[in-house]
Amino acid sequence: MSYCQFSGGEIYKDHFKPGIYVCSKCNHPLFSSHSKFPHSSPWPAFTDTIREDSVTKMMETLTAFKVLCGKCSNGLGHEFVNDGPEEGVSRF
Repeated sequence: MSYCQFSGGEIYKDHFKPGIYVCSKCNHPLFSSHSKFPHSSPWPAFTDTIREDSVTKMMETLTAFKVLCGKCSNGLGHEFVNDGPEEGVSRF
């Protein structure tokens, strides 16, 4: 079982320097800084993955998918449908 938990030490929420965000377990490329946007959640927020196979998604509810690393299946959190910076855009 995998889960996400905010412990108050998230260092990438307000980090907007150019770069690639990778899986902390296997270094698989996940997100680009170009798809990152400010959000009120305690975690970094992205609109899209680098590649289609960057992550694996499993539907949890009609508006949320469980997101895992596409290489090692490390739990990354969720994709929230229609909760991005623009109408019709999801938030990872």
